[in-house]
Amino acid sequence: MESFFRLKEKNTDVKTEITAGITTFMTMAYILFVNPDILSATGMPFGAVMTATAVSAGITTILMGLVTNYPFALASGMGLNAMFAFAVAPVAGWEAALGVVFISGILFFVLSIMGIIDYIDAAIPASLKRATAAGIGLFIAFIGLKNAGIIVGDEATIVALGDLSQPETFLAIIGLLIMAVLMAKKVRGAILLGILLTTVVSFFMGITAFPTSLSDIFGAPASLAPIAFHMDLPGALRMGFMTVFAFAFVDIFDTLGTLMGTGARADFLDKEGRLPKIKEAMIVDAVGTVLGAVLGTSTVTTYVESTAGVSEGGRSGLTAVVAGVLFLASLFLAPLAGLVPSGATAPALVIVGVLMMGAVMDIDFTDFTEAFPAFVTMLFMPFAFSIADGIAAGFLAYPIVKVVAGRNKEVHWFTYILALVALVHFVFK
Repeated sequence: MESFFRLKEKNTDVKTEITAGITTFMTMAYILFVNPDILSATGMPFGAVMTATAVSAGITTILMGLVTNYPFALASGMGLNAMFAFAVAPVAGWEAALGVVFISGILFFVLSIMGIIDYIDAAIPASLKRATAAGIGLFIAFIGLKNAGIIVGDEATIVALGDLSQPETFLAIIGLLIMAVLMAKKVRGAILLGILLTTVVSFFMGITAFPTSLSDIFGAPASLAPIAFHMDLPGALRMGFMTVFAFAFVDIFDTLGTLMGTGARADFLDKEGRLPKIKEAMIVDAVGTVLGAVLGTSTVTTYVESTAGVSEGGRSGLTAVVAGVLFLASLFLAPLAGLVPSGATAPALVIVGVLMMGAVMDIDFTDFTEAFPAFVTMLFMPFAFSIADGIAAGFLAYPIVKVVAGRNKEVHWFTYILALVALVHFVFK
């Protein structure tokens, strides 16, 4: 173990790595409850999705540790799971949504193998990358409020405030306050702990039945048979290139940002500010997306929560291996997941939305040619209820305002191609 993970060279030890792995898992484990809750809205079986979520996270996190020797963990990503469930599946079915994830993973893999991602990264304006993250934050927060019943549809005003006295809605408000307090106090695993505490509150409110035996908490995982290998590839292709590109785009740049940010926190970057083995890390992430689609879950991506383990001293792949093993062990907590009400998971979407909105601080709103495309990107995602439409709107607006302002030299040639693709997306939508 010492020689494989080079623990002494990385100034760490087995105890520290195990502690870091447990910490990383605890900060990410909320996805085991939230992802099945989101994807089950498409008609996918909750238990099967939980199994797919745990297995894909466990295998890819272990693979990341073994291939790169980095303490990075992966799981089904927030934002893209919402796009999967609320933008693609209602139009083409969840099987086609799995097909979109599968194809986007293959695209990501090919781009990683060929080393093209670096060129794409240079071509996409930084403001649009940040706006995409912030827009997704608004999108999933809106979904969280909707699922909680805090925001409801209204014929006169499109949306309105819901009946806050309804038990599930009131429970969600309690859960949101619990999570907000835990986050404010910087409690590790605040989202997971908030979900569990809100679930306990639901017992006393009569929303969820109190567990009476160990079998209500521990049990065998649900079968993957209802969802594994159910990708509808022809249906995915009918959704159009922009939808597939949106999944790949978000996955690629979310992963790049997470790898660089976490790598900087762990002091992994070289003198040029680059992360060694970033190509291998991106390949593992792409493999995770393909594997997730095959098993029956949404896009698997590297989690920024990996910084929690890094903060605990995790410096090697052993941290990732420990976190991955814990994800696999969590398969036997399937009955516990069934006890968690939507009023406990909906607030988690709002909290994650808050965290993702932080990207907006790095957008230069004093420069209108940067601010307008970024704003359009963020605006379209929740209001058009589509991440793909938001990305397309931003790509279309960016070169137009730059050229009109006489600043066409700031526009990379590839950005014009993306603008043309966005135009086609809207014309033939």
